[in-house]
Amino acid sequence: MPTTMKEHLEVGSEPLVGYRLRELRGRGGFAQVWEASAPDGQLVALKFIDAKIRDAFREVRSIQAIGQLSHRNLLATHRTWSLPGYIVVAMDLADGTLLDLLDAFEHEYQSALPFDYLLPHMEQAAEVIDFLNLRQHQLSSWVVSYQHCDIKPSNFMLLDGKLKLADFGLATSLTTSSARCSRVGTVAFAAPEVFHGNLSERSDQFSLAVTYYMLRTGRMPYSNMPTTFDRCYIHPEPDLSGLTSSEQPVIRQALSHHMADRWPSCVAMAHALRTAG
Repeated sequence: MPTTMKEHLEVGSEPLVGYRLRELRGRGGFAQVWEASAPDGQLVALKFIDAKIRDAFREVRSIQAIGQLSHRNLLATHRTWSLPGYIVVAMDLADGTLLDLLDAFEHEYQSALPFDYLLPHMEQAAEVIDFLNLRQHQLSSWVVSYQHCDIKPSNFMLLDGKLKLADFGLATSLTTSSARCSRVGTVAFAAPEVFHGNLSERSDQFSLAVTYYMLRTGRMPYSNMPTTFDRCYIHPEPDLSGLTSSEQPVIRQALSHHMADRWPSCVAMAHALRTAG
């Protein structure tokens, strides 16, 4: 990996031969996502990952592993490159995210997403998460499941009206129902076991339940959460008062502190929500 000065990213530049940057779509602590025109004229998303961050190559390996899987609700990744200072991933260009959709509803209607509007998106989300979570994927000589490890509204893309799960840099393979792991993901959406350095086969389900609550109500089920992973933090009982009385028990079960007490799958949770509605 070159250690020279980073490529300068700006509108109109061509950091990769044939790929011209058009618009900055998003920026995080360690990555930028740009809309770019590809050599064939198609529009794509280019994610520039800071190559100096810890575990940058692990992130790329995770992206490449998930990129080999096929599901209609996985955002397609096409290629990866090395540039001075960056690892670059080319992906399908989405129209927006579920977080953008929430922002639009709050701006236009002064409300979060209605149940009947949100549920079909959650059903698609549940299907793709269960696809990853099922121990059916070949990784070298192992059959593994994957936990996405960063389920949240901004990682669900909308492309031609279909939901696409994206951002696989933290995806972690499991050969058992639980395992020790680094504390990863976004604190506000992470399951209790993640705070203690563990990952379970239902950790993504917890994050999906938090995602559902945020999109349904515009707020989070837990207040005063730490800003970083704190091993001493204990999740309080969630405040689910923004949901109907029939939705609350479904989401409360998914938010159980104990993995075994959650729903057997995300699809089971989504089915229970549809029945509750």
